[in-house]
Amino acid sequence: MNKIVLFLVVLLCTMEIACTAVNENYDSLKFDSEDYSIDTLIMNNSDTIIYKAYKNIYYVTNVEDSNYQYLNIYVPENVKLRESILLRTYVGGYMATKAYDPSPNDATGRALKEGFVVCIPGSRGWNSVIESDGKKIYTGRAPAGILDLKAAVRYLRFNDMLIPGNSERIITDGTSAGGAMSSLLGSSGNSPIFKSFLKEMGAADVSDGVFASICYCPIVDLEHSDISYEWLYSVTNKTVRGLNKDQLKVSNELAAMFGDYLNSLNLVAPWGEKLNSRNYYEYLKGYIIESANRAMRQGVELPADIGLLVGNGKVLDVDMGKYLSYVAKSRPLKTPPAFDAIGVVDGNRPTPENLLFGDASGSFVNFTEYASMKRGNDLSSDIQAKVAMMNPMFHLLFPADRASHWYIRHGSRDRDTGFSVPINLATKLSNVGCSVNFSLAWNRGHEGDYDLDDLFAWIANLP
Repeated sequence: MNKIVLFLVVLLCTMEIACTAVNENYDSLKFDSEDYSIDTLIMNNSDTIIYKAYKNIYYVTNVEDSNYQYLNIYVPENVKLRESILLRTYVGGYMATKAYDPSPNDATGRALKEGFVVCIPGSRGWNSVIESDGKKIYTGRAPAGILDLKAAVRYLRFNDMLIPGNSERIITDGTSAGGAMSSLLGSSGNSPIFKSFLKEMGAADVSDGVFASICYCPIVDLEHSDISYEWLYSVTNKTVRGLNKDQLKVSNELAAMFGDYLNSLNLVAPWGEKLNSRNYYEYLKGYIIESANRAMRQGVELPADIGLLVGNGKVLDVDMGKYLSYVAKSRPLKTPPAFDAIGVVDGNRPTPENLLFGDASGSFVNFTEYASMKRGNDLSSDIQAKVAMMNPMFHLLFPADRASHWYIRHGSRDRDTGFSVPINLATKLSNVGCSVNFSLAWNRGHEGDYDLDDLFAWIANLP
């Protein structure tokens, strides 16, 4: 974020762009409480949940892509009036997603069982396409996905008195890129950066702030994710990972950048110590040790050869080289650069993130200074602005109506992004005054909506 001033200038300028004709009559966004069907959901324990299903509801007046810009609302028979609304996004890989039905296998089914209203919105992504005048238009390049989800939140708030749930208690939930979207909803409520875009879409002119955010393995801080990944996993480069000469050079260059970036975040540990490149490694190790100890208390038998030092019935330390090799053996690591890949090392193909920051023609682009320089290009201010809009770490630098409560989980053997990414997000949130329940979930990979008893106990105890 060393060009934060430039980001601000660009983003504030976008707010002044003249909008196309906007339908400011929001009558079409009024919730029809009589337009529903009755459906049932059979839970895994054979419980039957009866609910009203309100489906295929457009949440903006200027619909660009009808395949995705709609939401479904589910109201259980035992609905608790004015109770929380769970907004569950199924975004993955920053791709488009439709509005699905509730599932007995994730938080949507459990929320219905608990008497919550459930909202499942569709949203555009890098792969969403429409045809106009014989040409393909990619509708979901950044920041379209988060704009759609903000519009869905605004729809719920606009119809607060018509929908049984309480729009002042919207709880967002997502996994992976969906976890990133949940974190963006929680960190950027009513940010002026998005104002003109939402107006042009015909989103309701109400708040898009949310009450709480649930983020499983969020893929965030994209412009620094390559740095974080190589810093963490460089100990495996010549062993499990087996990089070639060109890849090893890139890995070393990226890893060397982590210290300066970390220092720029001005993170403070829960006990008041400022985190920096000298003490951060021990801070990160503490979360792995805590995760392993929690598993031991639950009766889980820990593998003997993964670098854990056990004494007096608890984990005392961890050999990170051995532990990260264990992670890498569970699932092969990404090759460097893990996220902004195109053009840096021969054979690297575009990642979903390269596609995310492309344009409506379907292009893919570099989005970090490092990769752009490797290709002999400057990183444009337009790309920098889009990257900032898609990063909760950016939004946490400025005032916003951010979620007060956060539940963040990342698997202790999840290799899809470096452990420092969710740890930094959780730490920064705590530093700005949010209540954060964070942990590395023992022996979990890249997955979400697990340990629902713990999740819903957390929800039940929210003020």
